[in-house]
Amino acid sequence: MNDKRYLQLNDIDAYRVAFHLSNLIWEEVVRWDHFARHTVGKQFVRAIDSVSANIAEGFGRYGKKDKIKFYRYANGSLKERLDWNEKARVRKLISQNTYENIFTELQQLPLLINQLIKYTNLTLKI
Repeated sequence: MNDKRYLQLNDIDAYRVAFHLSNLIWEEVVRWDHFARHTVGKQFVRAIDSVSANIAEGFGRYGKKDKIKFYRYANGSLKERLDWNEKARVRKLISQNTYENIFTELQQLPLLINQLIKYTNLTLKI
C-alpha cells in the first residue's frame, strides 16, 4: 500500500498564518462605522486577503516559476498590509494590543513566504 502523503495547502505555514490574519482583521473591520469600513477597512481586508489568496493560487499552479511568481505577489501584498495596519492604529480604529498582535504575525510572514519560495525552488524541477 502507498503511504505517500501529498502536501496540502493547509500544510503551508505561510498560508495558515495569512489566512488566520485575514479572518482576524475581518472580525475587527466589520465592527467599524460605515466611513471607516468603506475607506480604510476595505483596503485593509483586501490587502491581507490577497496574501493568502496569492499563496493559494501559487500552490495550485503547476510550474515552479509560476508558483514562485504568486508567492512573490503575496510578499508584495504584505508590504501594503503593513501600511494599512499603521493607518488603522494611527486613526484609532484598532487598539494598541490588536495592532501589536497583527504586527507580530505580519513580521513572521516574509520569512515564511521566503521559506516557501526556497522550498519550491529546491523541490520542483520544472
